[in-house]
Amino acid sequence: MRSIAEAARSVLDTAEPAAKVKAARLIARQWRRGELAHRFDVAMPDAPARPDRPELLPPNRMPKRGRAGSERARIAGIHALAHIEFVAIDLAFDMIGRFGGEFPRGFVDDWIGVGADEAMHFALLDRRLRQLGSHYGAHPAHGGLWEAAEATASDAMARLAVVPMVLEARGLDITPMTIARYEAAGDLPTARILRRILSDEIRHVGAGTKWFESTCRITETSPQQAWRALVSRHFRGVVKPPFNDSARDAAGLTREYYLALAPDGENFP
Repeated sequence: MRSIAEAARSVLDTAEPAAKVKAARLIARQWRRGELAHRFDVAMPDAPARPDRPELLPPNRMPKRGRAGSERARIAGIHALAHIEFVAIDLAFDMIGRFGGEFPRGFVDDWIGVGADEAMHFALLDRRLRQLGSHYGAHPAHGGLWEAAEATASDAMARLAVVPMVLEARGLDITPMTIARYEAAGDLPTARILRRILSDEIRHVGAGTKWFESTCRITETSPQQAWRALVSRHFRGVVKPPFNDSARDAAGLTREYYLALAPDGENFP
C-alpha cells in the first residue's frame, strides 16, 4: 500500500496548478477511505515544484496594484491571494510528510483536511480570476512565502508556531478588511469566496494550536512561553496588530499568546 508520505511528496513534486489541486483532493479522498498507509518512508523535498508562471519576486520588487478599488487592483489582489493559497497546499502536505510521524494519526487527519481546503480555496480564486478575464500566473507573485517552511524544516513545533499560528493567524486579522473592500467595490462574488476562506482558516489555525498545545502538555511546558520563544527564534517578521481577537479565540489562539509581542496595538472590537 502506498504510504501517506509518498502521497504527500507527490503533491509537492507537482508543479502545474490544476494538477496539484487534483492530486491534493485525490490524496485526501484516499486517506479518508483507508487507501494510504500511516507510514513515513519518503523524505520531503527542500522546496516544492513550481510552474513557470507566476514570476516570483522579492517583496520590494512587486509592482503596484493600481488605484484602490479599480478592477486592475482587485484582480491583482485576487491573484496575490490565489498565490498564498497555492503555496498553502504545499505547506499542508509538507507538514504531513515531514512531521506526521512525530504525532498520532489524528495529526494527518487534520492536515489532510487543511490541504484539501487550501486546494479548494485556490481553485475558487483561480476560477474567479478567469471570470474577470485573468488567470493565475498572469501577474508576478511574492517569492518569499516558502521561507517559513525552510526556516522550520527541522522542528515540528517551530513549524506549528510559525505557519498556522502566525502566518495563517495573520490572515484572520486581514481578511475581514479585505472582504469589506471587495464589498465596497461591488465585487460580491469575491467577497463570498473570502468569507468561506476566513471560516476555514479559523479551523486551520485551530489545528495548529491544538497540536502545539498537545505537545506542550506532554513536555509540561507553558504553550504561550514556548510559542513566543519559537516565534522569536524562527520568524523574521513582526507579530503586529490589529488582531481579530474573536477569530483567534475561536481557533484557541488566545491573547495570552500574542499580546506580549505587540502589547500596544489596537484590536478588532
